[in-house]
Amino acid sequence: MALSSALYSGISGMNTNGTAMSVIGNNIANTNTVGFKSSRTVFSDLLASSVNGSGGASQVGRGTGLSTVDNLFSQGTFETTESQTDLAIEGEGLFVVREEGAESLYYTRAGSFSFDGEGFLTNAEGYRVQGKTYVNGVLSSADATDIMVDINAGIEAKMTDKITLSTNLDANEPVITAAFDPNDTTTYNYSNSTTIYDSLGNTHLMTTYFIKSDDNTWDWNVVDENDATLYSSATAGNSLEFDTSGKQISGGTATLGPLTPGAGTASQTINFALKNTTQFANDSQVISQTQNGYGAGNLTNISIDNEGNVLAKYSNGEEIAKSRIVLAKFSSFSGLRKEGASLFSATGESGPPRIGVPGTELGNIFTNALEQSTVDLAAEFVKMITTQRGFQANSKVITTTDEMLSELINLKR
Repeated sequence: MALSSALYSGISGMNTNGTAMSVIGNNIANTNTVGFKSSRTVFSDLLASSVNGSGGASQVGRGTGLSTVDNLFSQGTFETTESQTDLAIEGEGLFVVREEGAESLYYTRAGSFSFDGEGFLTNAEGYRVQGKTYVNGVLSSADATDIMVDINAGIEAKMTDKITLSTNLDANEPVITAAFDPNDTTTYNYSNSTTIYDSLGNTHLMTTYFIKSDDNTWDWNVVDENDATLYSSATAGNSLEFDTSGKQISGGTATLGPLTPGAGTASQTINFALKNTTQFANDSQVISQTQNGYGAGNLTNISIDNEGNVLAKYSNGEEIAKSRIVLAKFSSFSGLRKEGASLFSATGESGPPRIGVPGTELGNIFTNALEQSTVDLAAEFVKMITTQRGFQANSKVITTTDEMLSELINLKR
């Protein structure tokens, strides 16, 4: 009988609206959950039954059912924090984490990370954040692995093997013809000292002396801290030559060594270069100088930059990139399965992850920030009202149908 179908239609409406209210309640409960993505319910009507009327065959619906509960991966707003390991993503990507000792990967937008006692970068639940490792300053092409910085290990010294100087040599300086003597200031026009490091991390001074030998021509000598000449451009036929506008046109590079600057140290060779040197009518001065050596150091701080690089800073001033955080992207984010603790897992519906470093495709990382929940409280309250009314209306269908059935039964007394 049709009246019985009306009862079941009302029940289906109450069931689906009850499920919708559960989803709304879960959204509201996670209003302040970091990285939470809200959900929505989608209903669909049930298979209709056919009835025959005077106008021909028609269909009568049998109520409603739950079609799906969608995860809405919209961009959340950012909250500024004081922690250098708090991260937020602008874009579609998700952080990749893994439980210790397990192979399964999980994905999350909650970037409240910190380093544990073993030096692993983990989320609040202890899952280890995944990233690619730097090997000798080059990002490895191997699969991503647990990000770890050994907090008890320092770095050994690196002896200097490259020096680059950029200077201006005063064009108005007089030509000097006297034999060079580092202890006689009248035998050179200008000098500059550079600190270098040996294999043990000891520092040594290396001084470059410039002598104007002719118009637009300068000789240069490199002398160690014991006044021993390590290189003479005049002897090597490698003097600095400038054009009439004061720009360097030749000379200025040399290989120094092998040197043994300190007792018990390894032999070292230094590639020395005078680059972008000029001869303008200004005071002689060093514009820039760099050398790539450093002493031994202990770990003082760990931070993460906006490119996702995990940086270890040491007491000797060196900052070394250890790993780079990876992000994951899916062809269907709505197909991801919620695993609790703000984690998602891949399913056949979501497709396999596309894992890579942060960037335009996968999203940009912001440090000292957390992504807030995407729940819109005003919208959820409106949905709550409409869902409640839908539930009441369906319950009214049941009570009204029951009254009609009572009338039917009372036809025979």
